[in-house]
Amino acid sequence: MTPAKPRMSLPNKIALGVAAFAVAALVAVTLTVNSTNGSNSANTAKHQDLAKGAEVVRDGSHVLSKAEDEKAVLVEFLDFECEACRAAYPLVQELKKDYGKHVTFVARYYPLPGHPNSMEAAMAVEAAARQGEFRAMYRKMFETQREWSHSQQSQAKRFRGYAADLGLDMDAFDKSLQDPSTKARILLDKSDGAGLGVTGTPTFFLNGTKIEPGSEAEFRRLIEQAIAG
Repeated sequence: MTPAKPRMSLPNKIALGVAAFAVAALVAVTLTVNSTNGSNSANTAKHQDLAKGAEVVRDGSHVLSKAEDEKAVLVEFLDFECEACRAAYPLVQELKKDYGKHVTFVARYYPLPGHPNSMEAAMAVEAAARQGEFRAMYRKMFETQREWSHSQQSQAKRFRGYAADLGLDMDAFDKSLQDPSTKARILLDKSDGAGLGVTGTPTFFLNGTKIEPGSEAEFRRLIEQAIAG
């Protein structure tokens, strides 16, 4: 996990474990992600922290894949500039492939202040989402992260190029970037995450409960237990 500075300082069992099993998945697995485009509303039960008003899933949360026979919901709070999130990305794709029939996968924004381009990246992804291309821009950010991350210069021009590559309406894209509701949408995710105790990324919630798997095997075991009920 990456805390609010661009370095990992959570307990080694979690931070190194997540990075290790995710990188292994990156080497072992060829991504075969052919998700249909668009961002569906999360038609799943809301898990609400009544004391803080924070929700793990909201009606407008971005769904990476919707389970046909939903038994569980896996939510990831992520930062597109986070190295650990990029390391976990191929594993999440593999988990979707293996458990997507029974598990709905949801992604929520959690840009960290120690990452200079994380908010611009999230803004670009949300602007793309408004044209039904959340998943495509989500993939693009992680697959190109090494090209732009941790630069002190604005990467807005590069991200706009990604939008053009996806064939988006660029006038509409630019208007979305200027629309205050775009940033507000991202900050709502971050506010929920903070209320739920998220302090770094990636942070996962399974059926409303925060999980901290120390290995791929443990991650899969937790998912399988959730599916089994």
